[in-house]
Amino acid sequence: MSQQRRQDQILELIREQGFVTTEQLVERFQVTPQTIRRDLNQLARQNRIRRHHGGAGIDSSTVNTAYQTRKIMDLEAKERMAAALVSMVPDNASMFINIGTTTETIARALLKRRNLQVVTNNLHVASILSAKEDFRIIIAGGEVRNRDGGIVGEATCDFINQFKMDFGIIGISGIHEDGSLLDFDYREVRVAQAIIANSDQVLLAADHSKFGRRAMVRLGSITQADHVFTNQPPPRPIRQLLQAHQVALHVV
Repeated sequence: MSQQRRQDQILELIREQGFVTTEQLVERFQVTPQTIRRDLNQLARQNRIRRHHGGAGIDSSTVNTAYQTRKIMDLEAKERMAAALVSMVPDNASMFINIGTTTETIARALLKRRNLQVVTNNLHVASILSAKEDFRIIIAGGEVRNRDGGIVGEATCDFINQFKMDFGIIGISGIHEDGSLLDFDYREVRVAQAIIANSDQVLLAADHSKFGRRAMVRLGSITQADHVFTNQPPPRPIRQLLQAHQVALHVV
């Protein structure tokens, strides 16, 4: 098979599935991992796909990648970010935790802490943390999104506004080059805004793939965070923005 035909078929698979791993493509086309990585890198340079650790995906500004796909994307990076973020959270702390596979990874890392008080609009986070008898987990009311277990809506915002917590732990779908935090669901964004407004410190976790990723709803600015955790240095304009607003950057 010619390189061009293989790349066309790779692109079609990514469009159908949203994300494919390098291993899947090696098995599909019976070529070496090095060949697949070259194909993916070339397609990424043409801005036809976005490279991720262990594979590649395609972005949309209107529809997020499927939940089950996001669970395995950049998992190693999410685990490193989670460990770094949790090192800043003491025992006996209170916190909000919002929707996303990154915050679910953080929840698993939080299990080593003691006596946490958690308010969340993420059913998966609540399930993970409820394993600890010394944790108090409060689930926000509202509409449950069946695709990812997120809880959203006006009732959710009203519920969040009843609390004032030590930390707001948030993930995000995309970060514009001007520092805008972007997501796909207006209702989810409203809840995240309430979390930011009612947190003493905002801890944002975003792997490198989120920088430059498009999404159509503006949540706020990265400068509203107190700490940003990522796995690669962000673009220079973002680093300058963080420095200007005294936001601590943690590259892990």
